[in-house]
Amino acid sequence: MADLFSASRAANVARAAPLAARMRPRRLSDYVGQEHVVGPGMLLRRLIEADRLGSVILYGPPGVGKTTLAEIIALETRRRFVELSATASGVKDVRDVLEAARRRLEDDGTKTCLFIDEIHRFNKAQQDVLLPDVEHGVVALIGATTQNPFFALTSALVSRSRVFELAALGPVHVGTILDRALADREQGFGREQVTLAPDARAFLVETSDGDARRALGALEVGVLSSTTRPLRFTLDLARESVQRKVVAYDSGDTHYDCASALIKSIRGSDADAGLYWLARMLEGGEDVRFLARRLVILASEDVGNADPRALMIAVAAMQATEFVGLPECQLTLAQAVTYLALAPKSNACTVAIGAARRDVREQAVIPVPRHLQDKHYAGAARLGHGQGYAYSHDAPDGIAAQEYLGVEKRYYEPTDRGLERDLGERLAEIRRRLAARPPADRDPPPAVG
Repeated sequence: MADLFSASRAANVARAAPLAARMRPRRLSDYVGQEHVVGPGMLLRRLIEADRLGSVILYGPPGVGKTTLAEIIALETRRRFVELSATASGVKDVRDVLEAARRRLEDDGTKTCLFIDEIHRFNKAQQDVLLPDVEHGVVALIGATTQNPFFALTSALVSRSRVFELAALGPVHVGTILDRALADREQGFGREQVTLAPDARAFLVETSDGDARRALGALEVGVLSSTTRPLRFTLDLARESVQRKVVAYDSGDTHYDCASALIKSIRGSDADAGLYWLARMLEGGEDVRFLARRLVILASEDVGNADPRALMIAVAAMQATEFVGLPECQLTLAQAVTYLALAPKSNACTVAIGAARRDVREQAVIPVPRHLQDKHYAGAARLGHGQGYAYSHDAPDGIAAQEYLGVEKRYYEPTDRGLERDLGERLAEIRRRLAARPPADRDPPPAVG
C-alpha cells in the first residue's frame, strides 16, 4: 500500500508542476537544441553513450535546458539522480550527499549523478569539498551555471571538469517546443482544443529570447486564463500573457559582453548598433555611471585628437548623468553615443602613451636634461640646474629649438583623420625645427663649492 500511496503523491505533485517542468524530455532523442554539444558524434553525446561522464559543467543562459540535460544524462547512464541547489545547500549537505553516494557505490555498485544548480554560488570551501569524490569517480558531477565558469568557479574544479557552453535556443527550437506542448495529451494541452495562431506563435518565439521556459510559461498563462473551448490563442492573448518582456541581463558575462559590444560598435562608427547596445544595457538595469565612464574612456582611447570635442561631450554626459539620473539621462547618453560613433577616429594618443610607458618600464630611465631641471629653490644655481634654458615665448614663433628629452624618440604619430590631420602637419613642422637645435649639453654638472 505504501507504494500505491507514493505513486499517488508523485502523480499529484506532477500534475501541479508548471508546463515547462512537465514538458521536459526524458530521453536524449527527444532533447531539442544544443546540437553542437549533444548532436551525433559530439563529445558530450559520446561520453554519455560510453558512460565515461566524469565531471561536467553546463554553462549557458536560463531556459536552454541545463537541468533537463542533466536529468537525461542520469537516465541514459543509469545513474541515480541527486539534485542540490547551491543557494540552499551548505557544506554539510554536500558531505551528506557524497557519503550516501559512496555507500550506494560500495553496497550495490549504484552510481550517482550529482546535479548542482547555480553552482557558481558555492564558495571556495564548498567547491573544494567536491574535489576528492569527483576525482575518484564516487559521483559524476554536473554543475549548471549562468556565469562564466572560468571566472565564477575555482580553477581546481574547472580543471577537473569538461565545460560545455549551451547557447540560447533558436526560433525553430522554441517553436518546436511550443508545438509539442500543444500536441501532448498527457503533459501538455493536447486535450484542451487549443489552436495557436501563427502570429501569436511567432510573437511567443520572438519574446522568449531563446528561453523555452519563458515561452512555455506565457503559453500556459494564456491557456489557463481562458475558459473558452475550443480556444484560438490569438496575438492579443499572447501579448497579454507575456505582459512586459523581461530582458535577460546579469552582472557577469552579459554585462561584460554588452559593454564590449557597445564600445566596439561606437569604435566601428555604427551609431545604430551603439544605440541598441545602450538600450539593452539600460533595459537590463545597468548602472548609468558605468556607462558614462566607459564613454569618457572611449572618447580619449578611440577618438582622441581626431575630434577633441568628443572628450568634452563625454565628460559633459557623465556630469549630466550624475546630476539628473534616470530616466532623463538616457537622452544624454544617447547623444554622447551617437556623437562618439560619428566622430573621426584615432587611437594615436593611446598607442603613444603605451609606447612611452613601455620604454619607461623596460629601458634605462632618461635623466632630465640639466637646462630643464627646476631652478626655483636656493642652491639650484650652484648645481647648475636650469642653466641655458630658452624660454619658448621669447622665440619669434613660440618654438624654442632646444633639447627636451636628450634622446631621439617618436611616440605620437597623428592620423590623417579629422583635426588630427592639421595637428600632424604642425607636428611635422615642429619636429623639423627642433631637429635644427644645437647639440645637447652633455658636460658633467659643476662641482659645488
